Amino acid sequence: MENKRGYVNRIIARNVAELLTFGLMAFFIAPLLLVLINAAKTNNEIISTPLALPQNWGVLWTNITTIWNNVNIRYSQALFNSTIVTFFSLAGITIFSAMAAWVLLRTKTKMSTAIFMMFVAAMVIPFQVVMFPLVKWFGVFQNFTGIPMLRSYFGIIVAYIGFGSSMSIFMFHGFMKSIPHEIEEAAYMDGCGKVRTFFYIVLPILKPIYVTILILNGIWIWNDFLLPMLVLGKGTPVQTIPLAVNNFAGAFLVSWDLMMTAILLALIPVVIFFLSAQKHIIKGMVEGSVK
Repeated sequence: MENKRGYVNRIIARNVAELLTFGLMAFFIAPLLLVLINAAKTNNEIISTPLALPQNWGVLWTNITTIWNNVNIRYSQALFNSTIVTFFSLAGITIFSAMAAWVLLRTKTKMSTAIFMMFVAAMVIPFQVVMFPLVKWFGVFQNFTGIPMLRSYFGIIVAYIGFGSSMSIFMFHGFMKSIPHEIEEAAYMDGCGKVRTFFYIVLPILKPIYVTILILNGIWIWNDFLLPMLVLGKGTPVQTIPLAVNNFAGAFLVSWDLMMTAILLALIPVVIFFLSAQKHIIKGMVEGSVK
């Protein structure tokens, strides 16, 4: 009797867990569905019936064409700018963070421990605390050296590398603890220097955590609005996608149809990137935060 009751309780618990899972899935996927159905509507349709299905799905292609050919918004240029900024920012974050984490882990001194703890402490500093001093010092550095830090690719990429390195170093550092030191010692005995050991021995082992850090930082950089707004500003040639989407919202009129379509186009590369690398995400996050 007790075994039967326990079996029934397990079935009930499993069904409740499945219902909660589907409820959470519906909760998180609802905004994406709203963006999709509203991207295929006119502005008047969105205002009158935002939750209804579109009357004509062909409006979606019309909205896409309108956005792509809009000379004032320059969405195609914004897409190119976001791709450039995201690619080089991720390259800098991952390479520099992996190298820094490896040196801090293998160098057993009080100084290396203190530096690592400084990176960990930097993770809890809100961006809003440093955003205005950042812009101020970027302007001072640009005036002093002549290197363009504001309204340029270089400035926004440097900013992203700086803000994204703390968490990345923390995760790389935790993951590298699982790499046996004997592997590196064997490479040294075979004549490899530190540079070759890192790039040919250590770096290939970091693939799971590497992909995880690419996903986490890539989604943040691709969708970020505040940092590009401060460093790049509005009305400059270097406009990322969030800044371009913001141009559809005027002071007295919002083009909801074009804004929804622009958001939908911005989601597609992130979703494809996430789906293609999702098998590495959980493994990298678990191993990077626990070990």
